[in-house]
Amino acid sequence: MFGRRRKKKDGEDADSTAETPGAGGTEVDFAGRPEDPPDPEKDADRHRANGPWDSTEQAPDVQRMDLGAVRIPVRSGVEIQVNVAQQQNRIIGVTLRTQGSALQVQPFAAPKSSGVWEEMREELRSQVTSQGGKVEDFEGTFGPELRAVVPVTGKKDDQGRQMGERVRFIGVDGPRWVLHGVIRGEGASKAEAMAEVEELFQQIVVARGDTPMPPRDMLPIVVPQEIQQQMAQAAEQRKRAEGNGQPQTDGGQTGEGGEPGEPGGRSDS
Repeated sequence: MFGRRRKKKDGEDADSTAETPGAGGTEVDFAGRPEDPPDPEKDADRHRANGPWDSTEQAPDVQRMDLGAVRIPVRSGVEIQVNVAQQQNRIIGVTLRTQGSALQVQPFAAPKSSGVWEEMREELRSQVTSQGGKVEDFEGTFGPELRAVVPVTGKKDDQGRQMGERVRFIGVDGPRWVLHGVIRGEGASKAEAMAEVEELFQQIVVARGDTPMPPRDMLPIVVPQEIQQQMAQAAEQRKRAEGNGQPQTDGGQTGEGGEPGEPGGRSDS
């Protein structure tokens, strides 16, 4: 396994450092002095060997949309939606939609000394089972994940039985952050679609920043000005629709959802 290469500082000789093989892939300069060695026993480094990336690392060069704490890959056939909790009027995540799948991602602060994904998984497990859903542990591309069948509110089959939706809860701990993903649609059940969604997740870059934040607080997602205008227009349309007693509609770049990390959250375009 190769180590995670850090970005070179301005003015640094491109040939002044080299990766050495071995556990953790520690980077050293030619004087033999370690430079930001990763912990070879840390699951976060092992499970995100191919991404997602920290902004201080040398991530693969792909086109990305800068949304503050997250930089989202941009590619043909993938729609990017900013998820907004309309009642609180706050951003709670970003959803990437393909033809058959949806991946909602949420970046959170984490302690420097330890990750929080294990703790979050246990909370998600409790939430799903309390709703009457089923959960299984699975060792996936990014390490431990949950594969669940979550009840769909208001939907029953012809025999009156509660209908469910297959959902994958993935996550990975990075340097002082955790990136949480919720996968729905074909990406939660079909192998080819799973691989496509996982590749999108791997290409995300997290910009933690230096501002102290309590663990589990969501890192700030900043929306480009043009999308802010679309969101404002969509909000105005909703207000007018409410005033006229018409059904509400959302703009193409906004959505609504549950609280961060809640399995019952959804994202509508």
